[in-house]
Amino acid sequence: MSTQPAERATTSTRRAIAAATIGNALEWFDLAVYALMASYIGRTFFPEGDPGVQLVQAYAVFGVTYLIRPLGGLVIGAYADRHGRKKALMLTIWLMVAGTFLLAVLPGYDTLGIFAPLAVIVARLLQGFAAGGEFGAATSFLVEQNERRKGFLGSFQFASQGLSTLMAAGFAAALTALLSDQAMTAWGWRVPFVFGLLIGPVGYYIRRYVDESPAMREEGSGPAPSPIRSVFRHHWGGLLIAGGALVVSTALNFILQYLPTFGVEELGLDDSLSFVALLITGVILTVGTPVVGLLADRFGRLVIMVPAAVLIGVSVVPLFIWVTAVPSFLTLTAAMTILGLLKAAYFGALPSVMSDAFPVRARATGLSFSYNTAVGIFGGFTPTIATALIAGTGSQVAPGYYLLAVSFVSIAALAAGYRTRGIR
Repeated sequence: MSTQPAERATTSTRRAIAAATIGNALEWFDLAVYALMASYIGRTFFPEGDPGVQLVQAYAVFGVTYLIRPLGGLVIGAYADRHGRKKALMLTIWLMVAGTFLLAVLPGYDTLGIFAPLAVIVARLLQGFAAGGEFGAATSFLVEQNERRKGFLGSFQFASQGLSTLMAAGFAAALTALLSDQAMTAWGWRVPFVFGLLIGPVGYYIRRYVDESPAMREEGSGPAPSPIRSVFRHHWGGLLIAGGALVVSTALNFILQYLPTFGVEELGLDDSLSFVALLITGVILTVGTPVVGLLADRFGRLVIMVPAAVLIGVSVVPLFIWVTAVPSFLTLTAAMTILGLLKAAYFGALPSVMSDAFPVRARATGLSFSYNTAVGIFGGFTPTIATALIAGTGSQVAPGYYLLAVSFVSIAALAAGYRTRGIR
């Protein structure tokens, strides 16, 4: 009989991981698919002309919609802090499904004219608003299941993002291999979004029947004082630490998503082979991240994260030089594998580190705002910055210097967390 409470706790934890992971993976799958299908989306929804201009326009929409994510983070994060993680998670998944539906069925520019790109912006705003609140609610929900295993549990936040990258890259690789360029432009790029629509209700069902996090139950059911006011009045340091620690991870994430397009557009590699390279990276991130979370709970989080951040900073420029000097599927895959391993090492424990910067009743709000502000500035526009750097400097290595610079920001944030918050 004594084993029954432990068994119930284990079952509850597994359900919590499933609830957070499937919904989070769906939301990030849609975001990743948009980035990977940007060239086809550009042709469909923007005026005919220079294909390079269409690609920049599609990426600009990808970046602009990240501007609404801090607002979504504040609104949905505060809702999660006042009324519970579970209710917030059910809300975010339906908002994402609504945005996905629009992208799946919208006619193109030839049919709607100027309303086509405007409708795409609306769809991306819905997705951005939902994703803005998802991170804080889902991360809080995970780390609050068990204080002693918060590194491992929190790692599933980013492991699910790796899973979404894996699924998105799988669709991109398969579709570009099986379909002609004309078919991809006409309808093929919509297939992943239809898939997202099919799994959305499943994610909602799982979240509907999961228990609230133990930490929120201990806090009581009464509404808390304004989480937004609390975060901006008392937790500015936490915002800077959490957001700064995220910078190198989010910039690297979008560099990894950008590299297949870089391989196609700048190096002349085959579309499907470039996406296979991202597929391999997705496997590394999905499998490796929980392993790092386990190690972080045992040996300490900063012991792993600081060396990983340093290696990211010093390795990315040589890797870009190598890929551009020897453009091939093997070099692109090797470079992305190395960066994927370093990213898994860095961000496996990152969600729990960010969570420790805030108290329970302001955690979802603080996490959401810091995360989405950092992603909006250093992540959402990274593909656009990378493309513009190459165009402006004439150097295909230019994106590597950007990643080198932001690695120093995250190292400084981790040092501040160690000094002021006692984060280990």
